[in-house]
Amino acid sequence: MTGRVASKPRFVLPLLGALALLPSAAWAQGAGLGAAGELVDPDILRVCADPSNMPFTDQNGQGFENKLAELVARKTGRKSVAYTWFPTVIGFVRNTLAANRCDVIMGYAQGDELVQNTNAYYRSSYVLVHPKGDGLEGVETIEDPKLTGKRIGVVERTPPTANMAVNKLLRTAKIYPLAVDTRVTPSMGEVMIKDMLAGKIDAAILWGPMAGYYVRQLGANVAIVPLVKEKTGSRMSYRITMGVRPSDQEWKRTLNKVIRENQAEINKLLLDYNVPLIDEHDNLITATPG
Repeated sequence: MTGRVASKPRFVLPLLGALALLPSAAWAQGAGLGAAGELVDPDILRVCADPSNMPFTDQNGQGFENKLAELVARKTGRKSVAYTWFPTVIGFVRNTLAANRCDVIMGYAQGDELVQNTNAYYRSSYVLVHPKGDGLEGVETIEDPKLTGKRIGVVERTPPTANMAVNKLLRTAKIYPLAVDTRVTPSMGEVMIKDMLAGKIDAAILWGPMAGYYVRQLGANVAIVPLVKEKTGSRMSYRITMGVRPSDQEWKRTLNKVIRENQAEINKLLLDYNVPLIDEHDNLITATPG
């Protein structure tokens, strides 16, 4: 995942690299007291988000988390969606959700202690992307000998690098920077896919939602392989939730109800962005029920 930290699920790893803070384009309105005295605005869905973090969020409302926010606003009877924009760097939660400037982070990896997680609304993984017909068909793990000697693109200090190091794949890898300012620099996900299509690298390993989005945007004829069969090293799959304040118990229950009652619609939204969705048995979800 990108934004300011490239190609990893948000907040799974410590955020690295401090960048100048963006001026807020639209600070959310002050909150009134919601249920049980919670500081949740009952009329406006106040979202904490990065303004330049496709395919997740952007200031033009084109990310899938922007679209999900619109769905949540409708289902909870909110009149509109308002954003507190802040780059995905150290201090994101402190300066947004914890400061009561907004009430929900639309995409947050399960298990991080900075927020209270809702139930997960999707599960995805890091993926291997390679051109079809290049001899890498059937590769499902980083330890596969077919990858030896290949020029593989990967973002520094993300989970796949540990597995690549164990299998001596970093020697020939192309390492992309972790911290980038996507206001002025393209997403590393986009750069990697373009480099692969140009023959600069043989394959890429990156966070699934980014891979799926940029593969579709660029019309690439490639294979996208979820890395869910790794036997050692860092885990590659993550459950993604919404993040709320630890004190907002009723708000969390409300969001859990929205997720539970609208999972099929949420899945369709994610699939429209070519997000590789995996179920609890590590199988790809390719269609919505019904």
